[in-house]
Amino acid sequence: MQYFLSIAVLVLGSVAVFSQPKRFDFGLDKARTGFTQVWRDDIYSKEKSFGFEPGAAVECDHDARSKGSCSSTSPFYFSVAVPEGNYRVTVTLGSDNNLSNTTVKAELRRLMLQDVKTKKGEFLTRSFIVNVRTPLISTGGEVKLKDREKTTESWAWDEKLSLEFNGDHPSVNRIEIEPAGVPTIFLLGDSTVCDQPSEPYASWGQMLTRFFNNKIAIANNAESGESLRSSLGAKRLDKVLSLMKPGDYLLIQYSHNDEKEKGEGVGAFTTFKASLKMFVDAARNKGGIPVLITPMHRRTFDADGRVTNSHGNYPAAIRRVAAEEKVALIDLTTMSKDLYEGLGKDGSEQLFKDGDATHHNNYGSFELAKSIVQAIRDQKLELSKYLIKGIAAFDPKRPDPVTSVAVPASPTSTGRKPLGN
Repeated sequence: MQYFLSIAVLVLGSVAVFSQPKRFDFGLDKARTGFTQVWRDDIYSKEKSFGFEPGAAVECDHDARSKGSCSSTSPFYFSVAVPEGNYRVTVTLGSDNNLSNTTVKAELRRLMLQDVKTKKGEFLTRSFIVNVRTPLISTGGEVKLKDREKTTESWAWDEKLSLEFNGDHPSVNRIEIEPAGVPTIFLLGDSTVCDQPSEPYASWGQMLTRFFNNKIAIANNAESGESLRSSLGAKRLDKVLSLMKPGDYLLIQYSHNDEKEKGEGVGAFTTFKASLKMFVDAARNKGGIPVLITPMHRRTFDADGRVTNSHGNYPAAIRRVAAEEKVALIDLTTMSKDLYEGLGKDGSEQLFKDGDATHHNNYGSFELAKSIVQAIRDQKLELSKYLIKGIAAFDPKRPDPVTSVAVPASPTSTGRKPLGN
């Protein structure tokens, strides 16, 4: 492909090193030195290796006096072919001709920047880290993808870095992409953790990116319907371990699907506990830092308006592994109880996809991500040094009003339920 021929790629371990960053100027008649010009009819193809995804309805400035930008009154996507790795993406947002309000998501709706407002003629530059991965495992084999991961979730595994520009009149002036040799937070878990591809579903894993700075990457390897044992069988742990470096983190949240597994000896304090310990040991053997997370509750209330436990002994088994192995523990079971009860039986419906007691929407996932962030800060985990500055303290018992959580809906939507329950 032209992209790979033009920039000379050298792969060292899991980090791709380019001779030069990829830089794009939007809307100018002539790109600046070192930048590639992007116009509204530059549609992505593997041969071209960059461009807008089909369906983008953008207008680009072409006045010779303009600083250049491409804008739209609806969301649009821009993609660039890159090898697997972590990338620092620097975007300059704004327009000479319009007010702009831009939210940026990456890959499968990972929230990167939220509600960045610019006045007419104002431009703001922001930077964040995006993880890109493929199914191939450097140590052998490949991840066994579900059919959904080959279709509606394919952007999580393909050859490109994709950015979604959303909000009230999103406008982009410039994009710069370069490999980033930063630590990685790997996520493993189920549908409540993974990057959900379509509205109205969302997970805390794809909201967590919003709260971390540009000195660390988040690689979400969770997938709908997965248990510890099925993730192992699909080589998801193998994929993580093949990329893990000393000092990286592994956040692990399972239970929703494990608790439905049947068979002789299967249970929270037997097979599940043993598998969880194996994940912990595997991460530590690579120099990684495991963090265990108990599952959030399902939306099940008793007659007195209290959340009931639908997970049996599984949260207790996770707590026991954390205590025995001296692993940091984030008790999302307790925090989600506080969150749901804080809104009440009826009010807690706002956190979930309509009619679903397990899977959350943007609001619910955002509040769960804030709960995890608050736990990281409360416990003074080393991970807290990578949090962005200025995050207000969060009490799950007093959740944010739904109207204050400004996460604009992505263009893709589905009536198809995520796997698992």
